Amino acid sequence: MYQGRIVKELAEAKKFKEPNILLCNLNDDVYTWKGYLFGPNDSPFKEGIFEIRLNLPKNYPMSPPKITFITKIFHPNINFDTGEVCLDILKEQWTPAWTLESACLAILDIMNHPNPDSPLNCDAGNLQKRIYKLLKSF
Repeated sequence: MYQGRIVKELAEAKKFKEPNILLCNLNDDVYTWKGYLFGPNDSPFKEGIFEIRLNLPKNYPMSPPKITFITKIFHPNINFDTGEVCLDILKEQWTPAWTLESACLAILDIMNHPNPDSPLNCDAGNLQKRIYKLLKSF
């Protein structure tokens, strides 16, 4: 029923203008994708390449995709063990107006601007808070 939208996004993925995102489906399965996010230039991840997995529910885009990091990443809003991403648009703030590309752009944004007050990785969140506090003291 919703496969038309997925097929359209797959075609668009081949034409992405965003140089930090590469997406494709796995094994001709329109509901399972993999991707690569290239770390944002002004972030600690700037030279990194991060593999992600995107699992689309059968009613996508009415429900959000589940996006997880396959590559380990030390970040306050990403669970180091599971790769789960803490991002409101992948949960309660999702709307069908979002696309896989725009969701990936939002992930790139949190890579550049972490939110240590909503951590999935408490160690990374606490470290980020200490860094912010140290920077404010200068």
